[in-house]
Amino acid sequence: MILAGGKGSRLGVLTKNMAKPAVQFGAKYRIIDFTLSNCRNSGIDTVGILTQYQPLELNWYIGNGSSWDLDSDNGGTFVLPPYMNDKDSSNWYQGTADAIYQNLNFLDMINPKYVLILSGDHIYTMDYGTMLAFHKKHKAKVTVSTLRVPLSEATRFGIMNAGDNMRIKEFEEKPAHPKSDLASMGIYIFDKDVLKKYLVEDAAREDSDHDFGKNIIPRLLQDNVPVYAYPFEGYWKDVGTFESLWQANMDLLSDNPPISLNNPKWRIYSGSQALPPHYVGPKASVISSLAGEGSVIEGKVYHSVVFYSVVIEEGAEVIDSVLMPGTVVKKGAVVDHCILGERCLVESGCEIHGKAGAIKVFGNDAIIPGPEFMQKTETLLKGAKSDKEKGEVVNG
Repeated sequence: MILAGGKGSRLGVLTKNMAKPAVQFGAKYRIIDFTLSNCRNSGIDTVGILTQYQPLELNWYIGNGSSWDLDSDNGGTFVLPPYMNDKDSSNWYQGTADAIYQNLNFLDMINPKYVLILSGDHIYTMDYGTMLAFHKKHKAKVTVSTLRVPLSEATRFGIMNAGDNMRIKEFEEKPAHPKSDLASMGIYIFDKDVLKKYLVEDAAREDSDHDFGKNIIPRLLQDNVPVYAYPFEGYWKDVGTFESLWQANMDLLSDNPPISLNNPKWRIYSGSQALPPHYVGPKASVISSLAGEGSVIEGKVYHSVVFYSVVIEEGAEVIDSVLMPGTVVKKGAVVDHCILGERCLVESGCEIHGKAGAIKVFGNDAIIPGPEFMQKTETLLKGAKSDKEKGEVVNG
């Protein structure tokens, strides 16, 4: 069960019209590709994807799951939006636990022995089969995947305090003074009967946030149910902010990237665009970068991620930046430490300079004017006699 209904409000303009798992990543992927590829590579054949916020593009992208080979006769991919029932007129998912609760009928239909609950907005590779083997070995009823984080950052996570055998003794949600560095990754394996029992009980509580971290896990520990922490040691990134999204893209460009896109034993699958090869012009320079299909590069690109159908004209420079599909950088423009959304237009001569810790971000369809336009606007503003006239210049 993949939770994919989050708004991702910290990604601002990038998630204005789409759910966070649908945001583009790594020159050809979307964030949810990593979770779906993990499912396929782990041998999972039945996936439920719970959508809610701005689901249109995500639903279109997922389709029947065939891009990830998740459309077998023995299972398949099921998009599960909120829906009305005979009890209420409105049933938006109220929290992560409520989202699963409202789809218990789906779980009853599939009737698995174990239920794997995932987030669709993280970048990582993981064999869920290894986590399930850990769950069985410890005779756990619930297993939470955990990652060790610097103690100084532990205040941002749900923190597990576990014994030497990894049985969890205490859970603290974003503690001010963490006792452990074992952070929850929001990945759970439940015995199905235990999951159903606790979700039904939680749904009846008016004082609950209906959240796994805040409510379900603490309740399980209170009842002394065996909950274990699975220690994950690989790369994992919650790309919930502009900086973390930019950094995760830059991580792909390092000499030894922490996550490989070229591992034949663990491929990352995506919806194919069926576009022509990318083109690099005779005066172009491309160094330490990723370029998607159908991109046309005639300028200079250094240490950047360039998606499909991007055009970088001669004399333009792109440095330490992420350019999403369809964006055009006109002749002589400079884009430095930026994230540009889909179909942006950077006019000739325009220079945009961000820096690490202060990345410049523009949403889809943004037009970033060049110096001639800015000079003309300043002239018009100086000539305007009233605030009303200045407003008319700015607005149009």
